[in-house]
Amino acid sequence: MGGGSAGATRAVTVGVEEEFHLVGLDTRHLVPGAREVLERLPGKGFTAELQQSVVETNSHPHTGLAELRDDLVRSRRELADAAEQSGLAIVAAGTVPLARIEEISVTPDARYLHMVDAYQRVAHEQLICGAQVHVGVSDRDLAVAALPWLAPWLPVLLAISASSPYWLGTDTGYASWRTSVWQRWPTTGPAGSFSSAAEYDEMVEGLLRSGVISDPGMVYYDVRPSRHLPTLELRITDACPNVDDVLLIAGLFRALVVRGCTNAAKGTRPPHMRDEWLRAATWRAARSGLEGELVDPVRLDAAPAGEVVHQLLETLRPYLEDLGDWDEMSAAALAVLAHGTSAARQREAVARGGSLADAVDLVVGQTRTTPVWPLGGTIPAQRTPGLFEGYAAPTDEAVGPDGRVRPAYAGPVAALARLGAARLRVRARARDELQRVDGTLFRPEGADEPRLFPYDLLPRMVDGEDWSLLRRGLAQRVSALEAFLHDVHGDRMAVRDRIVPAWVVEDAPGLRDTGARVPADTVRITLAGIDLVRDGDGHWMVLEDNLRTPSGIAYALAARRLSTVVLPELEPGDLVLTPDQVPSLLKGALLAAAPRRSERDPVVAVLSEGPDSPAWFEHKLLATEMGVPVVTPGELRIVDDRVVVMGGRYGAYPVDVLYRRIDEDRLVAALGADRRPLGPGLLDAVRAGKVAVANALGNGVADDKVLYAFVPRLIEYYLGEQPLLRSVRTYMCGDPDECAHVLDHIDRLVVKPVDGAGGNGVLIGPDATDAELKQARADIAAAPRRWVAQETVPLSTHPTFTGERFEPRAVDLRAFVCQSGSATVLPVALTRSAPCRSLLVHSLRGGGAKDTWIMR
Repeated sequence: MGGGSAGATRAVTVGVEEEFHLVGLDTRHLVPGAREVLERLPGKGFTAELQQSVVETNSHPHTGLAELRDDLVRSRRELADAAEQSGLAIVAAGTVPLARIEEISVTPDARYLHMVDAYQRVAHEQLICGAQVHVGVSDRDLAVAALPWLAPWLPVLLAISASSPYWLGTDTGYASWRTSVWQRWPTTGPAGSFSSAAEYDEMVEGLLRSGVISDPGMVYYDVRPSRHLPTLELRITDACPNVDDVLLIAGLFRALVVRGCTNAAKGTRPPHMRDEWLRAATWRAARSGLEGELVDPVRLDAAPAGEVVHQLLETLRPYLEDLGDWDEMSAAALAVLAHGTSAARQREAVARGGSLADAVDLVVGQTRTTPVWPLGGTIPAQRTPGLFEGYAAPTDEAVGPDGRVRPAYAGPVAALARLGAARLRVRARARDELQRVDGTLFRPEGADEPRLFPYDLLPRMVDGEDWSLLRRGLAQRVSALEAFLHDVHGDRMAVRDRIVPAWVVEDAPGLRDTGARVPADTVRITLAGIDLVRDGDGHWMVLEDNLRTPSGIAYALAARRLSTVVLPELEPGDLVLTPDQVPSLLKGALLAAAPRRSERDPVVAVLSEGPDSPAWFEHKLLATEMGVPVVTPGELRIVDDRVVVMGGRYGAYPVDVLYRRIDEDRLVAALGADRRPLGPGLLDAVRAGKVAVANALGNGVADDKVLYAFVPRLIEYYLGEQPLLRSVRTYMCGDPDECAHVLDHIDRLVVKPVDGAGGNGVLIGPDATDAELKQARADIAAAPRRWVAQETVPLSTHPTFTGERFEPRAVDLRAFVCQSGSATVLPVALTRSAPCRSLLVHSLRGGGAKDTWIMR
């Protein structure tokens, strides 16, 4: 290796050995099932270990980390499939929280039996798993000379891997208790310093002669040169549930080896770090992981873990760049610092769920990595397997009337069928724990505590041709509504020309004079949420327009992230649109909404009511993803017609765009930082063009359910185009003739309050009782303008997992449209499902949600 060319450096090989625990799917306890699992696997690449509760996988050597990742993913998938056939799951972690030493037997191999006889309880208690990394070297003398260059940084790699906080049912207080168990062997810890490979080999021979070890394989130093292969082997780290953490460790270790060999080849004297410091640094890393301080190997002092990781990155940067790994490794390091160690995530899962089984479910879910499942090609229709036995739904999107799975869903359904109900329940528990850890919650109005946002396991697919139509139709619709809002708060030409009756505007519950105070050049709909359904014939129809504070984007993003972790078998692949650019697109639209008179880069803030808001998770996530702050009305003050955020990390600062996630009336009535009503000053600032509120104040008049009936006419009036998307036939009870029709046919219609939200006040006529119908007639008669009715649409359904099987549930789709210079449909959508035997689709009404795959 030495000081060769960049091409030579890029050719350095790296391989990984991973050890996996076996746990019962139902009990979550460690199980000695390796022999049965290995019988289902090819002999090459999978081996037994000391304990029969552990299986080891061995990758090929690779020069590229992407190829190494594919190799590890493939091995994990094969091992997991083989284990699940025995009712077991695999866990890549230093320890399993639930285990009993007396229940685990030693593999009946001569070497292992000798080790048990020689080391007694030390061998019996090795219920631990690690990840070993092998890096190719050109010369054993050079490899041995590089050891002192590697040693100071190895505790940092241990800290990244820390995944063993629990031991035999108790919290040890350590991030890596595996390290404490592992160090009971007589030949663990720092490798020392040697002048040559011959001197190192002589040391090993001496250990053999002394009887302290029985074979050279028992040299367990933190890093060691292979006796038979041209590699240096890392042995200090825990096994990692997240395969990308393994890749990070492998990439950093390879760069350390290249750096060490390069300096050794030059004859540069290595840094001196006494064994006492190396052992202390290892203990510190095992104790704290990345959640506390580490020993800085340069200053030999305590330092925050993040600083030490960044220092390691900068030390290795020239070598990572030469290897072509810098971008991936720096991003992966930032990710692990942001998410923390597996040890910390396990503790969070237990704290939220109250049981060690919750930690097991978490690491089981994370250990199953992301295999590639190609969506391309033609898959023949298949009959529904056991999970869909008896499934019948005439308008289902995944299963045809004949009971056969539609071709697009054949792959996902087959993957879920292979898992079976018991394993899907495990995945569902892992999903719930991940939600608790990530805070993917929502708080219904009036609820004391936030709840899990109810996600289903099977994603919904939206065909690429359908999406093309939806994109054009949604952009058209929002453009017309934008024009109407400018008109209705101005000259009201649509009313004058009798496109919309005057009473529709003047009696609208959402009409506010605040809309007239918005400058004429304001984009009034920065973000729209449009709800769509498919009827029995498969046609898309708009159900509702949300133009005030539409929610759901963050929950759609979370659905994809959860699905990727919990069900890697359903990897979307390249034919599915990725939502990665959604936060930047939304931020771009918000920046475009800033007043043009701003003399500097606009400052955007998410305006929320705070933790009591139903969608507080969304407010925080979008703010984080966009890199902007979240503020509440109580933090705002009006100073010289400018909106100023008071206090905070950076002191007071003006804001140019408030991304409003609070009801207009509540905002106007809220108290500001000076404990005075915020509304008057805020409205003055808006009118003066000193701040923009997005979405604009006064938008409620345009998402009135009465106005919904006139949107097709507005499209023709403002744009001169025919509507591309259908609307549901709507009857306005404010019109006497239509009101009479509604009262006569109420048992066949869906009745809605014109300003309702969250499904409140909605009556499904065919499902209503006589008493409910009677009350609805009375409510309509008392205030006709407050009500509309729509024809009942036979909504399409989609399979939803109940814990035992899949059953059909009605679904809708919320799509999102941003506006700056023009309308842009975001590449993300939220599918919501209704409760059993209901057409009311809303999470606040007992429904659920799904990851939505939008096909290219």
